Amino acid sequence: MTAANYAAEAEILKLARVLDVEPARLEYLTTVDPDDLRAFRDQVTDTLFDANAAALQRMALAARVVPVGVLAKIAEKVFGPLLCARIAGLVDVSRGVDVAKRLSPRFLAEVAAELDPRRASAIISRIPLDTVLAVAAELASKEDWITLGRFVGHLPDLTVRRALEGIDDPALLRIAFVLDDKDRIDHVVGLLPAHRLGRLVTAAAADEDLWVPALDLLTHLTEARRATLVPMLGGLPGGFRERVQATIK
Repeated sequence: MTAANYAAEAEILKLARVLDVEPARLEYLTTVDPDDLRAFRDQVTDTLFDANAAALQRMALAARVVPVGVLAKIAEKVFGPLLCARIAGLVDVSRGVDVAKRLSPRFLAEVAAELDPRRASAIISRIPLDTVLAVAAELASKEDWITLGRFVGHLPDLTVRRALEGIDDPALLRIAFVLDDKDRIDHVVGLLPAHRLGRLVTAAAADEDLWVPALDLLTHLTEARRATLVPMLGGLPGGFRERVQATIK
């Protein structure tokens, strides 16, 4: 497989999530340019979020006058995660952060799964570290790698570093595979302890299902970072070793 194949496979996983279908139903799209798939996914997301925009805007305006504590209770008990996700990008940033602080991590994880991070990036980046870590733990427990991958590009480096400390190596590979901004992969890997990259490759070697995520990750690293893996190639199983060598040469 080529880097384009990896990218297309990742985009199909994310598109399937948006369309609420099994990825297997979209396999016919594997030959489509990944950038086109990404553009289509964004179009579908925009269509879903812009539906009933006028009514959502009125709700967001009304939320300005409701006390934050009351609004948080209404959000969790009445609105539900889908409606909260639709409104999140329309409310005042400071107010949105204040409400988020009062919501349970479990509910915030449900909202995150429905949210378009592009529309609420200013709120996401200001949510307290402890809250982000709790939500990340909830998403990891659900193995919701797609949602975790969508948020990495909207969080400060310190928050990303701390959140990834609690993610095991196989999970981190799956998150990197569906990261929305693949140009950030090398930067994110640079936030990890130096030995973690080798551990990721070792984890992939032990599970063939992780080969594609690992190889995709390697295609997005700088030559200098890939070169650090050369000493460990001899310890990898044959089939995987050959593919890693072809990727990092």
